[in-house]
Amino acid sequence: MKSENNGLLVINKPAGYTSRDIVNIVSKKLKTKKVGHTGTLDPLASGVLVICIGKATKLCELLTSTKKGYIAEVILGLKTDTLDITGKVLEENYQEISKEKLAETVKSFKKKYLQEVPLYSAVKVNGKKLYEYARENIPVKLPKKEVGIYNISLTDYKYYDKTVFSFKCEVSKGTYIRALINDIAHALNTEGAMSKLVRTKQGKFTIEEAITLEDFLNDNYKLLDIKDVLDIPKVFVNDEEKFKIINGQKLKNSGKVLYLDKEGNALAIYKDGKVEKMLY
Repeated sequence: MKSENNGLLVINKPAGYTSRDIVNIVSKKLKTKKVGHTGTLDPLASGVLVICIGKATKLCELLTSTKKGYIAEVILGLKTDTLDITGKVLEENYQEISKEKLAETVKSFKKKYLQEVPLYSAVKVNGKKLYEYARENIPVKLPKKEVGIYNISLTDYKYYDKTVFSFKCEVSKGTYIRALINDIAHALNTEGAMSKLVRTKQGKFTIEEAITLEDFLNDNYKLLDIKDVLDIPKVFVNDEEKFKIINGQKLKNSGKVLYLDKEGNALAIYKDGKVEKMLY
């Protein structure tokens, strides 16, 4: 595939890879540095990772402001410094918690609330990333931000020598599932660590349509066109209007519009007559 191609890939990221690893693999194969993604997944996590290529990298920020869906698995009674099983174990106190109590508590988190950002995250406090404070053992007050949990429900429950459960959820941008798990565990008067995470959805992109990394490496894929992934009105323009658009001139339109040239190439997103995002 030639490097001048522009579009998106929806990859089912395997566990064990960082989001940056996938970007680097795509970049190397397509021989272009213009590759980005629309939302980090931890190495432990798998699932939907939307990759933007070429001119579509200008959409990365736009496509991150969407709802996301997850399925998470949790070990109750386990506390780690990273809030997942990859971290240093700080406490183990396993106990049986009934499925009924668990389901009720999980369901109670369908709400908006102030969530404490995990220490092991890239959020900055005073210009320094939180994980840098952690690595240097420097105390820091963790910030809180409002998140929305639109849907959440228990999907699996097991008890052998410990309580292990899974839940599915749909959440707002910026929600940390590790932090949500921590909050659910604290509501049960215990601790909890994430043992698995699958992102099933980001905006309109679902895991059912995602390709595997192997598919990509074996050329078994097709780039999604910019115009096909944006759910906004689309208007085709003539050459004279195209000239105005690529030069950033104002147009008479209301709301948000994607302008396309006669060949169907995305030119720009306008909002109320002004350029919001140049795509040409």
